Amino acid sequence: MSVTAAQGFTAAGIAAGIKANGNPDLALVVNNGPRLAAAGVFTSNRVKAAPVRWSEQVLRGGTVSAVVLNSGGANACTGPKGFQDTHATAEKVAQVLGGEHNAGEIAVASTGLIGVLLPMDKLLPGIETAAAALSADGGEDAAVAIKTTDTVHKTATVSQDGWTVGGMAKGAGMLAPGLATMLVVLATDADLDSATLDKALRDATRTTFDRVDSDGCMSTNDTVLLLASGASGQVPAYEAFAEAVRTVCDDLARQLIGDAEGASKDIRIEVVGAASEQDAVEVGRSIARNNLLKCAIHGEDPNWGRVLSAIGTTRAAFDPDRLNVAINGVWVCKNGSVGEDRDLVSMKDREVRITADLSTGSESAVIWANDLTAEYVHENSAYSS
Repeated sequence: MSVTAAQGFTAAGIAAGIKANGNPDLALVVNNGPRLAAAGVFTSNRVKAAPVRWSEQVLRGGTVSAVVLNSGGANACTGPKGFQDTHATAEKVAQVLGGEHNAGEIAVASTGLIGVLLPMDKLLPGIETAAAALSADGGEDAAVAIKTTDTVHKTATVSQDGWTVGGMAKGAGMLAPGLATMLVVLATDADLDSATLDKALRDATRTTFDRVDSDGCMSTNDTVLLLASGASGQVPAYEAFAEAVRTVCDDLARQLIGDAEGASKDIRIEVVGAASEQDAVEVGRSIARNNLLKCAIHGEDPNWGRVLSAIGTTRAAFDPDRLNVAINGVWVCKNGSVGEDRDLVSMKDREVRITADLSTGSESAVIWANDLTAEYVHENSAYSS
């Protein structure tokens, strides 16, 4: 049930007419309390969409009573009018929900083409339709409504000791975040304050969404929100709650990689033996963004030389003559030179595992990436922009 797996939440996903193809394109998630605590992380792109700038302001208060999300338009690079439209969207949600809801506690998220104003004549009436359809079983519909180039909707849930964390995500391209990735809404019925949520969310995104690097492109709209209703009455220990949030985030991050635009391989890049975690992440990202390597993996070619080339562009501490690289468990490079026979490497499966050993320290990190395919190029060149 996605974001409605936790008690205290209702959701809906409807077709408001924002997308020309008539597919669902508007989602509404409502926290019915009794607690309305929230935390969020957003893109570190300096070009931020209007809904990101709005929601960043909302999250400073640590309270979110509802989130409205649309696909079919990013509302990014749309000037003052775009921000006015975001404000009007939040005002409409508050008006329709009534009660004690106010626009300053409504988060807004959008996804789609950049540089196009949203059709407010369709979006605002759509909010009324979505509000009328709110249901404790509406999480799946909400997850479907935020899809763009996604081929499947993405949800995950963890439950334990009387409380739950559930979530939904969208994303299939521009997956190279600095803090978050695309659009994600997480919901829990644990009774926790916004400061605790913020710490758990940042701890989780640092090793999950922030380690997804499908195509080296960072979105203007990346948003990850964590809402708490407190409806279970349970106050879990921080460690247990943080691990549940991390598990849900990790599950959703893997689903994003598995649905990346045009990809035929999922690449798990593990950097070990690094002097620091920062070095391990930098090396992992460099490997993940090496287009020559990504093409080689698409062709099922265990070209370890391209891995070493990528490592060499970083500021990480290492001795080139002590580098080791394994591809699917075969150490094809040892001590910066030829290792085991590369013909021993099988790359027929969807998942390809690369291990890069810097032989310098004890720190490590895992980055997930994809291969580079003709289908990816086609998908990002064929549609109207």
